[in-house]
Amino acid sequence: MKMVESSEEEDDFPSMETVTPQSKIDTVYQSKTEKGIRKICFELLDLKDAVENLCSNTRTKYLAFLRLSDEVVEMKHELNELQKHISSQGILVQDLMGGVSQELEQWSRACGDDLEAVDSSQIREIDEIFSTEVEDQRMQFLEHVDVFLAEHKIEEAIDAIDAEERNHPELKGSVDSSADECSSYKSALLKRKAILENQLIEVSQQPSVGILELKKVLSGLLKLGKGPLAHQIFLKSYGSRLQRSIEDFLALCPCYPETYSATLSNLVFSMISLATKESGLMFGDNPVYTSRIIQWAEWEIESLVRLVKENAPSSETSSALRAASVCVQASLNHCSALESQGLKLMKLLLVLLQPYVEEVLELNFRRARKVVLDLVGGDESMPLSPRFASPLTTFVTSSDTMLVDCGMRFIFVVKEIVEQVTRLVILHFGGNILTRISQLFDKYVEVLIKAISGPTDDDNLTELKEPVLFKAETDSQQLALLGTAFTIAEELLPMVVSRIWNVLSESKEAGNVLADNLLPPINNTLDPKDWRRQLQHSLDKLRDHFCRQYVLCFIYSRDGETRLDAQIYLSGKGDDMTWGSDPLPSLPFQVFHSSPALFGKLQQLAAVAGDVLLGREKIQKVLLARLTETVVIWLSDEQEFWGVLEHDSAPLRPNGLRQLILDMHFTVEIARFAGYPSRHVHKIASDIIARAVKAFSARGIDPQSSLPEDEWFVETAKGAINKLLMGASGSDISEIDDEDGEHIIMDDEVISDSDDSPSSLSSVDSEDSFASARMEELESPVLTDPEN
Repeated sequence: MKMVESSEEEDDFPSMETVTPQSKIDTVYQSKTEKGIRKICFELLDLKDAVENLCSNTRTKYLAFLRLSDEVVEMKHELNELQKHISSQGILVQDLMGGVSQELEQWSRACGDDLEAVDSSQIREIDEIFSTEVEDQRMQFLEHVDVFLAEHKIEEAIDAIDAEERNHPELKGSVDSSADECSSYKSALLKRKAILENQLIEVSQQPSVGILELKKVLSGLLKLGKGPLAHQIFLKSYGSRLQRSIEDFLALCPCYPETYSATLSNLVFSMISLATKESGLMFGDNPVYTSRIIQWAEWEIESLVRLVKENAPSSETSSALRAASVCVQASLNHCSALESQGLKLMKLLLVLLQPYVEEVLELNFRRARKVVLDLVGGDESMPLSPRFASPLTTFVTSSDTMLVDCGMRFIFVVKEIVEQVTRLVILHFGGNILTRISQLFDKYVEVLIKAISGPTDDDNLTELKEPVLFKAETDSQQLALLGTAFTIAEELLPMVVSRIWNVLSESKEAGNVLADNLLPPINNTLDPKDWRRQLQHSLDKLRDHFCRQYVLCFIYSRDGETRLDAQIYLSGKGDDMTWGSDPLPSLPFQVFHSSPALFGKLQQLAAVAGDVLLGREKIQKVLLARLTETVVIWLSDEQEFWGVLEHDSAPLRPNGLRQLILDMHFTVEIARFAGYPSRHVHKIASDIIARAVKAFSARGIDPQSSLPEDEWFVETAKGAINKLLMGASGSDISEIDDEDGEHIIMDDEVISDSDDSPSSLSSVDSEDSFASARMEELESPVLTDPEN
């Protein structure tokens, strides 16, 4: 067993004879990499020695540089001492010369006649000595100035020249000197002053020059007698500072589209104010300099207006109008403040800004016309406060929202424009704005007129007509349009523009200087009554168009036949000429083929108006009165009707004349009884009766014997109204319901206009509706009474 174990150990641990010596290992396994590392180490050691040598050389050279610097400082100090020594020696020489001169003068006075005996050559020699000494002093002074110029000691050089000119007034330009020596010295001095001037100009042109350095430059130029040049540099410097400020701000203009113009105005006018103050302190109140300040300020204001235009948003936007308004407000405030400094720039500013503001206003109102008339931006939200929206929403129904949406757009866009303008803009351009608003309202009314076009329009020419945005076909839709227009003109629009009128009236009452002196003429001539009269004129066009279309629908059938013609008053027209114990008006004034005619149409319209125009009784009365006027006006002007009636071959009979007169009385009594009597209706009806009587008289019919008294016609017309209302006539007109919700409720309001107005109304008190009046309430004077 022992033998076996020993053999295994020998296998695990081989014999020592197989171990390789260390020297062999070093020889065999030493690689090229190890050699390379050793080589790099040697090179690093060499580099270290080289760096140490370089640092030693640099330190040596730096110490040498410090020694040279110290020597330069000492040399400079020695030069200053030498200059002081030279200056002291010059002063000493001047003192000696002054003393010698004084001694010679004293000796000359003491010796008196003895000096005359002195040889002239000696005197000449003394003069030469003194002249040589003066010339030497001048040369030394010029050299002294040259040293200052070489060292760019501008202030010292200017002070030295200024002192020399004070000591020798003949050196100034205002004193003439004929001596050659003096003129040459003066020329040399002027050359050095020119060099100083150039050096000062170079300093002022440096971008980094500060305010204090600039003031020193300007002061030096003033000492050199270059005041105009100094002021020119002064203005140029302030202009450059302003230009840099503007350039820094222009990059931010898109971030502030509505207020950037005010910031530009502040930058420009603040710089103008600062320049004016500094110019007064530095250059005094010289009118020449003041005039230059004004010219420079005017040029900067022109640049301001140009910058405002170039960086403004699109001129048709409300942001552009706001930017123009705040620019006017800020600029006029600054101009008012500058007047205390003697600068009156307000008129120039208004001349420059007026075309721009008017352009922005024109484009904004063009945009308003597109929004209102063309319904541009139909998807955009145009919110109105309940104060403005509520009166209009009463006219909105599920089927005609577009009819009222146009009115809401009108109020929204006008309110938006008015809100953008500032107080001073209102003072100067308020009349312009109000005129444009009335023109926009007139355009809006024209759109409504197109929407109420009746069946008489030529449908064959549709390709020549302008497109109609919407159509109001039913009575309720047309009345809603009328109510919307009247509400805008009488309620909403005055509220929107009240701010403009308040500012103008306050300015007029206070006697504001701005308003009195500089307002455009349009503001001085526009009166609130005239402006409201313009709106009323537009409303009258809309109302008259509605009445005309409505009456034409009553007079003409859909086939184009005239329901109200002269044949109904001639013999042989069937039942129309039947006179019984209870005569009635002609069928067109009652019913026509089972359809409502004048009486029935007015009843129907009164019922619809009571619903659509609820609470607006004045509009209802004016509208119904104008409808009645339109009927008699048409009959009075219809040439075809009178051509038939007045023709020689017309078979006229007394019954026809009586029927015509009864129809006219019936029309007048309808208006009177319904609570909207019109003197104009009364007059036209009287003229129609007079013309008919004349026509019948020309055919041999005696009106006096053929016609009953006027009271009979009045009572018969009243009775006819009562029968038609109560259904007692046996006609096809159905009885009218008397509920308040279906008829016009007349209040105690009095409608009265001047007699010369086409729609003037006489005073009336009525408390009952058109369809619910009682027979006993129809008492009235005869038709011929001019007071009724």
